[in-house]
Amino acid sequence: MLKTATNPLLDNRWDDTVAAGMSESELLLYRSNILGSDKRVTNYGGGNTSAKVMETDSLTGAQVKVLWVKGSGGDIGSMKLDGFATLYMDKLNALKSLYRGVEFEDEMVGYLPHCTFKLNPRAASIDTPLHAYVPRKHVDHVHADAIIAIAASENSKELTEAIFGKRIGWLPWKRPGFELGLWLEKFCLENPEADGVVLESHGLFTWADTARECYDTTIDVINRATEWLHERMENVPAFGGEKHKALDAPERRAIAAHLMPAIRGFVSGNQPMVGHFNDSPAVLEFVNAQDMEPLAALGTSCPDHFLRTKIRPLVVNFDPAKCNLAEVLDGLPGQIAAYRDAYAAYYDRCKHADSPALRDPNAVVYLVPGVGMITFAKDKATARISGEFYVNAINVMRGASAVSTYQGLPEQEAFDIEYWLLEEAKLQRMPKPKSLAGRVALVTGGAGGIGAATAERYLSEGACVILADINAENLKLTQDNLIQRYGVDMVRAVAMDVTCEDSVAKAFTEAAVEFGGLDILVSNAGIASSAPVEETTLALWNKNMDILSTGYFLVSREAFKLMRAQGLGGSIVFVASKNGLAASPNASAYCTAKAAEIHLARCLALEGAEVGIRVNVVNPDAVLRGSKIWEGEWLDQRASTYGTDKEGLEEMYRKRSMLKRSVLPEDIAEACYFFAADTSSKSTGNILNVDAGNVQAFTR
Repeated sequence: MLKTATNPLLDNRWDDTVAAGMSESELLLYRSNILGSDKRVTNYGGGNTSAKVMETDSLTGAQVKVLWVKGSGGDIGSMKLDGFATLYMDKLNALKSLYRGVEFEDEMVGYLPHCTFKLNPRAASIDTPLHAYVPRKHVDHVHADAIIAIAASENSKELTEAIFGKRIGWLPWKRPGFELGLWLEKFCLENPEADGVVLESHGLFTWADTARECYDTTIDVINRATEWLHERMENVPAFGGEKHKALDAPERRAIAAHLMPAIRGFVSGNQPMVGHFNDSPAVLEFVNAQDMEPLAALGTSCPDHFLRTKIRPLVVNFDPAKCNLAEVLDGLPGQIAAYRDAYAAYYDRCKHADSPALRDPNAVVYLVPGVGMITFAKDKATARISGEFYVNAINVMRGASAVSTYQGLPEQEAFDIEYWLLEEAKLQRMPKPKSLAGRVALVTGGAGGIGAATAERYLSEGACVILADINAENLKLTQDNLIQRYGVDMVRAVAMDVTCEDSVAKAFTEAAVEFGGLDILVSNAGIASSAPVEETTLALWNKNMDILSTGYFLVSREAFKLMRAQGLGGSIVFVASKNGLAASPNASAYCTAKAAEIHLARCLALEGAEVGIRVNVVNPDAVLRGSKIWEGEWLDQRASTYGTDKEGLEEMYRKRSMLKRSVLPEDIAEACYFFAADTSSKSTGNILNVDAGNVQAFTR
C-alpha cells in the first residue's frame, strides 16, 4: 500500500549465488519469478518479461536469435519455463513488411504462430511485439502501483520528466498491440540512453543488456517513483479525508455475511458466483473517504485492472453511523438493476458493428462504507484476485489524486479493451466449467472418512468446500490435505458443534463471508452407540438424539435461512444410515435417531420445494474404512454383537450384503455428489441406499 506500508520501498531480491550457472532462459525465469513475487511490482497475471536468446535451430543446426516472452494468460510470479512463448526474431522482424497500418493491427496476432520456435505449444500474447521490437536483450513490463499512479495522472508526461529526467521516457496511451511495439522501437532508437518508458494509463517498460541489470533497473525505477510520491503524500489527506468511521471487525464481518448472500442471489443468474470479502486497511481508508464515490465513478486506468474489475464498482448505500442494513437489503434490487442498466447503456454507446454480445452486466466490485469491499466472480480465486486488482487501483488513485488529478481510462478505450475481439477469442478458448463450478458446499463431520471423501468429490468438480467438525486436530489435517491438492482458495474449515445453536450459526456466517453463500449442505456429523435397551442410559439416548436428530435440524435450519436469502435454491443431503430403515440389535438409540433424520429430510423436502431447495438422503451401511465412528467402543460393541473380532467385522458385513462387496467412503461420496449435481435437479425427498444390497433396507 502506498500510504500505510512501513517500508514502501522494494527490496532487491536478486541473489548472485542463486543465479550463478543459470542459462539465459533460466535467468529470465528467475528474474520473472522474483519480480512477480511482490504484488507492488505487478499484480497476478499482469505484466510480462522477455529475453532475446541465441538458440540452436532444430533444422539447420545454426545459431538463431529467439525471443523468450511470457505466454498468453501466464503469471510471472508462478510460471515455469514452459510458460514462455518462443519465437524466431528474424520472422518477427519480417512481420513488419506485412503490417498494413493501425486499423489492421489485430490481424498481426494471426501471424505469430508462424514465428514459433521449436513448435512450442505456448501461445504468444498480444504483448509480443512490445518486447520483440525493443532493441535490447532483456525487457520488463510491470504494473507497479507507484508507476501507474504517475501514468494515470492528468499531467503524467510532466510528472514522469520531473521524477526521472531523461532516464525514463513517456508515451501516450495506446492499446497493446503491433503499433505500440513499433512506437517502443522508435523511442528506443531515438533515445538510446533511456532505460525505459512510462506508458500513459498503463505501466512501465524497462530494458537492459543483462538479466541482472534489467531487474535492477525495474526495482530502482519503481523505488524512485515510490519515494517521490511519499514525499508529497505525507501531509495530504487520503482521498479528501475521512467521511465514515469503520465498524469494528466483528461487525464488519456480520454485515458482510448479510450482504453477500443477497448480492450473490442477484448476480448468479447465468452461473453460480463465488464471493470474496476484503476489509484491509487500504480498502477501509478508501471506502470511508470523502472522495470515494467520485473517484470510484471514474473507473480504473490500467487495462489489467479494468479487465478484472469492470468499468466501475457499485457503491452500496450503507451508512455505518446508522447501520441501516435492513434498508440497504430492501434497496439492493434497485441498486443492482440500476447498475445493470448503466452497464447496458455503456455497451450501447460504445459497441461496434462486430462487437461481441453484451456480457454479464453485473458489477464485480461492491464497495461498502464502514465495512469493506466485496467481489464476485465465477470462482473464488478470480473473486480474490479481482479484489487484489481493485486494491491496486485504490493505491493508484491515492497516489495520483495526491499529486495531480486522477483520470480513468477513457470510456471508449475501456470498452475496446473489454470487448476486444482478441480478448473474446481468449474467453472462447477457456475450458468448459466443471459440473459444480461456482457452487459452495458445507460438509458436517468433514474430518471423517465419509465427510472428507465427499468434500474431495465436490472439490474435484469445482465446488468450494467448508469443512465443519468438532475434532479440531482431525479437521486441520483434513483441511491441509485437501488444500495441498486443490488450493487454498477452495477449502475452508470451521470448528462446529452441531448440537450448539451459536456454533452452528457462526459456521454458516463463515460460509457467507468466505464464499458468499451456500448451495449444498451435507449433514454428515455422527456418532454411533451400541447397547441393549435395558443398558441404554438416558444420557446415551439423549446424546444420539442431540447429534443425529437435533444436530441435523440445527444445520438444516441455518442452511434454509441462507439459501432463502440467496433465492437460488439448493441441495441438502442427509447422510443417514441403513439402520434408519432396518432395525439392528442392541442399537435402539442409534437406529431411532437415524430414523428421525430420514423423516426430518422428508419434512424439509416439503418445505423447501417452493423455493427450489431439494432435500435427499443417502443411507450407507458398514463403511468401516476411514470412518471415525468405527473407532473405539462402537467397533468393539458391534464386533461383540455379531460374535467376531475387529478384523473380521468388515468381511462379515461384506458377506452379509447381497452384492458381496465392501462399501467405502468414496461410494457414499458419489451418492452425495449425485444429489448435489444438476443431474438430480428433479429429485427431492428421495432415499438412496449405498449398502451393497440389504433386503431389510429396501424402501417400500
